Amino acid sequence: MSALRICILAPVNTDAYNQQLLAAVQPVIPADVLVEVRNIRQGNPCIENRLNLTENALPVVQMAQSIEREGFQGIWLSDFDMCGVEAAREVIDIPIIGGFPTSAFSALSLCQRFSIITIMPSTLAMQRGHVANYGLSESFASIYSINCPVDQLSNLDIVVAKTFEMALQAIKQDGAQSILLGCTGFVDVAARVGELLEEALGSYVPVLDPNQCGFSFLLSLVRMKLRPSRLCYSKATLPAA
Repeated sequence: MSALRICILAPVNTDAYNQQLLAAVQPVIPADVLVEVRNIRQGNPCIENRLNLTENALPVVQMAQSIEREGFQGIWLSDFDMCGVEAAREVIDIPIIGGFPTSAFSALSLCQRFSIITIMPSTLAMQRGHVANYGLSESFASIYSINCPVDQLSNLDIVVAKTFEMALQAIKQDGAQSILLGCTGFVDVAARVGELLEEALGSYVPVLDPNQCGFSFLLSLVRMKLRPSRLCYSKATLPAA
């Protein structure tokens, strides 16, 4: 049996995060899966607001089409806010998955109420909108920002400490039963925050890494040979460059 080919697509115009994103999913890559990482070449080097999201969306669609032509069987779009995912589904015939729904529905297989810990105040309203768009308001406890730009998420000790503080607040004040990390730049954070929460509370609380949730869910769709519904995503063609 030939190996499955999965592409991780970073929706930013820099390759600075590519190896980090590959490392993030390494624990959940099966032996029969080959993974490569791509990034867009236009747009912004990070996504921290709706303008960044909009500017980077079309390059994501263009790159997704190129990735499909290379023979990949699925795309993990490494972005909690799903930059360009909906539009790409109108162009390509392989599954492409973004971060929020895969993290949220993974959490709801383990609990009934979740909170999101995100990076910047500029993403708070945008991510509340994801909750409403997916009909999950009844299961949503709260959202907090650690006020940390994407390019500073490598300061791991500080990020873990801030995330733990906000997660503990979400659990104690808002009744959260699991925690979603609202940015795929939160690499190597979930397990450490989960350990700190269990020590502080004496109970296990799931802390979900969006990279591992999204990649694992995408892989299940690829194995089942499922792809975007043409009753939802009408087939479209990109204009010539």
